[in-house]
Amino acid sequence: MAMIARIQSLYLILAALLAAASTFFPFWSFSSAGLLMLRDFSASADAGIFFTAGSFASGIFSPLTAMASVAAIFLFRNRGLQQKVIALAVLFFALDLLSALTAAHFMNQHFVALGEPFSHRPENGFFMILPEPVLFWLAMKGVEKDNRIANAYKRL
Repeated sequence: MAMIARIQSLYLILAALLAAASTFFPFWSFSSAGLLMLRDFSASADAGIFFTAGSFASGIFSPLTAMASVAAIFLFRNRGLQQKVIALAVLFFALDLLSALTAAHFMNQHFVALGEPFSHRPENGFFMILPEPVLFWLAMKGVEKDNRIANAYKRL
């Protein structure tokens, strides 16, 4: 119960929920003759064609980000390890974003090479993962504050 009372636990729970939920929403969409959507795991009923090539790595890094966030919550007694796991979650987030943007870039290049007119835009999955680094930064600040408080008690 003491782990939920810490503000960084709330930040980490929110980051884990966003990371887990982002796997069920499209990251980027391309419109040409048919609609192509870049997603992690779930199928899209509204898309004419379901495209997953290139989003495999993103499909792995989103759940890993969520798992690292949840694991960091339970490490509240070992603040040093908790900070390392939060840093690992930030790395997973960066890899998730990079892999998804790379897949979107290659789809863009594919349509340019075909010479067909097309349009593309970010979707909900992209916007869901954007607050994660801020939440991880706030969680890290909370852990540092706990560390300062614990060190102040040790001096007494």
